[in-house]
Amino acid sequence: MSGNRVAVVTGSNQGIGFATVKELCAKFEGSVYLTARNEERGLAAVEELKKLGLQPKFHQLDINDESSVLKLRDHLKDTYGGLDVLVNNAAILLPFKEGLPDEVFAEHAKTTMQTNYFDTQRVCKILFPILKPHARVVNLSSMLGHLTQITGEDSVAMGYELKAKLSSPDLTYEELDGLMKNFVDSAQKGEHAKYGWPATGYYTTYIVSKIGVSAMTRIQHRDFERDSREDIIINHVHPGYVNTQMSEYRGVLTIEKGAVAPSWLALLPPNVQEPKGLFVWCDKTIVDWVKGPMPPLD
Repeated sequence: MSGNRVAVVTGSNQGIGFATVKELCAKFEGSVYLTARNEERGLAAVEELKKLGLQPKFHQLDINDESSVLKLRDHLKDTYGGLDVLVNNAAILLPFKEGLPDEVFAEHAKTTMQTNYFDTQRVCKILFPILKPHARVVNLSSMLGHLTQITGEDSVAMGYELKAKLSSPDLTYEELDGLMKNFVDSAQKGEHAKYGWPATGYYTTYIVSKIGVSAMTRIQHRDFERDSREDIIINHVHPGYVNTQMSEYRGVLTIEKGAVAPSWLALLPPNVQEPKGLFVWCDKTIVDWVKGPMPPLD
């Protein structure tokens, strides 16, 4: 039945996503889709993998465009009867460099949160209904998406309260959406730190968006635990500090090493006991998302 199984990696024409497609092509029993906003770049990436003897398929996907996600869903449903593996890799990082005006930070907050959190959430809402029993979902987070990134430097009390809300086992989508909107709205006024969010800095908007992705993963895990479809598992992962365009090529890991943990999670065998709904480090160890500690950066 491998011919009917299918895996999709979003934002995968380069970097960790590209390496994840490469790994899945070698190990996943079924079709593997490399996706990209730009069709020309996506097809070029597919050709690069074909030169290695791999056989990825391509489908255009822009997670910022709802119609693009719907087209992918319809294709998967019509061709494969659903979806077996979803790796939510597509994301942006807009660093706030010293000397830039506050208006730029405010715009970065809005744009980054829309893509990394709200548009990723929409992908899930559209594709989760077609997940098959034993499906695997992997949300790419980051060490920067670990809850300990919230220190409440401007208000310890507000930081503590914010962490309690984000880590609540009863957190709802509506509440989490509200918290993410609070960051964006308060960033427009330069008041985000007053609410416990990290102060304005190089990675702040990325940090908050990935905290959102990780908190969302925990809610999604609860949903899958109650789902009538058997054995659907979701996890969130820190792929490592990888040498990619997003890290401005400062990372210490190759993209292949960055794909190790995401690929492992995508290929978890049927009825595995763990990890489920957990934060997984790049070396496949499980890390407490709320308390840590985080392993050394390598």
